[in-house]
Amino acid sequence: MPILNSIVNWVNIKRIYQIDLFKKYPLEVQREALLNMIKKSRDTEWGIKYDFQSIRSIEQFKERIPLQTYEEIKPYIDRSRMGESNLLWPGEIKWFAKSSGTTNNKSKFIPVSKDALESCHFRGLRDVLALYNRNYPGNKVLMGKTLTLGGSHTVNNIHNNSYYGDLSAILIENVPFWTEFRRTPSTEIALIHEFEEKVEKIISNSINENVTAIAGVPSWYLVLLRRVLEVTGKKNIHEVWPNLEVFIHGGVRFDPYREQYNTLFPSPDMHYMEAYNASEGFFGIQDEPQRDDMLLMLDYGIYYEFIPMDQFGSNDPDVLSIDEVETGKNYALVISTNGGLWRYLIGDTVTFTSTSPFRIKITGRTKHFINAFGEELIIDNAENALKIATERTGAIISEYSAGPIFMSTKQKGAHQWIIEFEKMPDDLERFTSILDDALKTLNSDYEAKRHKDTTLEIPKVVIAPQGTFYTWMKQRNKLGGQNKIPRLANDRQYLDTLLEIITSQQ
Repeated sequence: MPILNSIVNWVNIKRIYQIDLFKKYPLEVQREALLNMIKKSRDTEWGIKYDFQSIRSIEQFKERIPLQTYEEIKPYIDRSRMGESNLLWPGEIKWFAKSSGTTNNKSKFIPVSKDALESCHFRGLRDVLALYNRNYPGNKVLMGKTLTLGGSHTVNNIHNNSYYGDLSAILIENVPFWTEFRRTPSTEIALIHEFEEKVEKIISNSINENVTAIAGVPSWYLVLLRRVLEVTGKKNIHEVWPNLEVFIHGGVRFDPYREQYNTLFPSPDMHYMEAYNASEGFFGIQDEPQRDDMLLMLDYGIYYEFIPMDQFGSNDPDVLSIDEVETGKNYALVISTNGGLWRYLIGDTVTFTSTSPFRIKITGRTKHFINAFGEELIIDNAENALKIATERTGAIISEYSAGPIFMSTKQKGAHQWIIEFEKMPDDLERFTSILDDALKTLNSDYEAKRHKDTTLEIPKVVIAPQGTFYTWMKQRNKLGGQNKIPRLANDRQYLDTLLEIITSQQ
């Protein structure tokens, strides 16, 4: 182990220097990343179509390549899944990350090239360790194992050499063999498709291991960790895994779950580290523990562009390079990647907290918002307001979803919030009032619509019995993996289904 630590420390020191370099020269690094991808892809079908051979600048790239949605590049992806090569990226694509499709019911298959695996996803995972070691030089993560709660993979029946599954499963399938000794559970268990079966086998397989780190989505880890306590009879997770010191989390915002994790991990020495890793690429890492934002990783073979959200959906929006963004503004994320996505609208929205270096927060999804009355409420508003309401009322929220109550001849409009509480607020009416006031403070459009109840009335909060959201996700066949609970919607599709479940439980 001392030899392993020495090797890891040497690699980490070298990598930290490279990270500091792109923080110092972000524009140059981004330009080089884009031009290298263009050069590598010039002989692909896509590269020939848009004459990559003659592109010499970022400006030419922007002028020539239109913005892309999944539907627009789907024909290329479908052909790639059938075994065709050199379409969007050089060579044959063997792996496709299946999106859970949180904005609609349609599955998306994101190409994951060898370059994307090695230069983006795996580099991101290595950088998490490098930055953690820099921040906590005396850590003992490598003295034990990392527990992972990922997805599954299935052979694509269309073509025998093409596979798809959750990104986490693809990473497990492609990591070097020796990492098996540093991870729990076994690959066989990690790739079980049925979530509830997987949880039980993870527990039996890992309960006696020396787990020093866990990694995954906070919402689904709560299910696993609570079940661990049920099985073991312990009061908290440190009694099960006393050397556990860090939770590397992503996929959903952590703040709504923080109090629940503080109960599970009462030790002040427990660390939390956020990573922004999507099927389309690895984008950000929380590089400083005292901050609540993430460093935008600029040398992973990804070129970033940003559309101001007040222009999103217009015919000719401004599409900004990284040197044109401002802090505090909400942007739709556009990426070009070494997986063959070109000027691709990923569907996420971010805001910059710093431009020296470039640091971001995820604010939501381009399709997950409430704007039924011109209020333009986004997930970032919702979760910050809920944080204020829970802190002031002593409540702890397990899950939530919200949407509009549309105007009718008999009632004004309002927002309906279905909330599953881990701990009820001391006064639900006061909780609702604080939530409403916080939303007004955070969102001037919401405040204007709420003025004197002219357009919007005070929010209507419905208490969901514990387990409601788990039942809902199970009914939708979306347990575990990278599936996410839709927080906001501009219609009542999710709310009405949840209300039916609540009614059936009464």
